[in-house]
Amino acid sequence: MTLIRLQNIEKSFRDGDNQMRAVLQHIDLSVEQGEIVSIRGESGSGKTTLLSILGTILRADGGVYLLDGDDLSHVADTSRVRAQKIGFLFQDHRLMPQYTAWENVLLPLLAKADSTTADQEEYALGLMRLLGVEYLRNQYPATLSGGEASRVALCRALVHKPQLLLADEPTGQLDDKHSEQVAELLHTINRELGTTIIIVTHSETLARTADRQLILHNGRLNEV
Repeated sequence: MTLIRLQNIEKSFRDGDNQMRAVLQHIDLSVEQGEIVSIRGESGSGKTTLLSILGTILRADGGVYLLDGDDLSHVADTSRVRAQKIGFLFQDHRLMPQYTAWENVLLPLLAKADSTTADQEEYALGLMRLLGVEYLRNQYPATLSGGEASRVALCRALVHKPQLLLADEPTGQLDDKHSEQVAELLHTINRELGTTIIIVTHSETLARTADRQLILHNGRLNEV
């Protein structure tokens, strides 16, 4: 089943001379449910812009974006779509320092309700067990290693059971050992939960672990 379909997506921004610069041009992309896809490209190539459009944080200037069969191209408020269907994993983790690892994991659920249910907490704890961070639940982000923070952030990204996980340079601040661990974690999530994953990365090593590799160059997306 096709989860994502982009047709003729375009996006431009004003540069320092107040001229419009095309960042994405005629982007076409189809991603099947359960696929892992990597997108590689140089700095400034538009990778994060494309990921932001996929995550409905940015709106394309033109083209069609279908997610799970729904046309999001002209939807004014996509916050509900993000809350229900999309998870985000960032290279800097973005864990809230004033909350424990457990509280950080539950934050996406608490953004939609005053409290969590027993079933939600059981699922969250299961994720922490799956990713090997259950023992960190009462620790604060400042006490976590980079690899531990990545695992907690991944639990948080998955706690609301998204169909799609968008990973923006998830190994950008990690050494080779921890980068390999993140790659293994993403494959574990894909295998155990069936989550579709799109990875934006500079790392050729990480990109090669995906089912399919794409390169963004001069605003255009091509298969490797």
